[in-house]
Amino acid sequence: MATTAADRRMIKIAMSAPYLEREEEQALAFAWRKDHDQEARNRIAMAHMRLVISLAARFRNFGLPFNDLLQEGYIGLLEAAARFEPEREVRFSTYATWWIRASIQDYVLRNWSIVRGGTSSAQKALFFNLRRLRARIARGDAHLTSESVYREIATALKVSPADVRNMDARLASSDVSLQAPVSGGEENGASHIDFLASDAPLPDEEVTEMIDGERRRQWLHRALERLNEREMKIIRARRLTDSSSTLEELGADLGISKERVRQIENRAMEKLRIALCEASPAFA
Repeated sequence: MATTAADRRMIKIAMSAPYLEREEEQALAFAWRKDHDQEARNRIAMAHMRLVISLAARFRNFGLPFNDLLQEGYIGLLEAAARFEPEREVRFSTYATWWIRASIQDYVLRNWSIVRGGTSSAQKALFFNLRRLRARIARGDAHLTSESVYREIATALKVSPADVRNMDARLASSDVSLQAPVSGGEENGASHIDFLASDAPLPDEEVTEMIDGERRRQWLHRALERLNEREMKIIRARRLTDSSSTLEELGADLGISKERVRQIENRAMEKLRIALCEASPAFA
């Protein structure tokens, strides 16, 4: 991907920034950490912008604007500068590399596709290393089958061959709008969305369900007519409402024990079962 004039100017300025000696780097880091000296932090960051450029260049093959990669890398660089602990006596470049790479990788994962992928550490490693590992394995043995390559990559990254196969398919394709016309469908106006499978029932299934539902309601209504008043009250309270009454509540209301309520309910359910079986063998 070609760099813009602004990118080239930024790169030129960054590459001309002076390196920091270890003692100067430590002094600036302590000035930022102890006194919150913004100028000290900015000097550390500017001296390591070439590190951002180097790491951002490794992600240019994902098709994202290089300037955006640089900006994300710079965010990671500033985060590293804010968190750096000079008393550990580690060079800032070693510490900052992880933050810069993590920031750029997160940006790539968020923007490479509208479908978010690589949420786990294993999937991230697969996303960013698949192409490199496949090229290295192919150089070692050009006669390996795709499945053999998938298995070797899966072993190296501790994922399943199916994960490798799915990620390879994702990297080989690009996002397509559902409104985009399909190949050869420009004349009749067909688009990708026209070929999506629908979970809705077919029209004949909807009609059948509607007719069957009405028939079952009629059977149930006629079956309920066989119940006496007390049985109907118990069945309605226990079976035909969203919040069913308890046996104790119905017993207190009817002036009988909860055991008697249970017996009446069981007898009423048996009446309903017999009535429905007479109406249709499907209830038998």
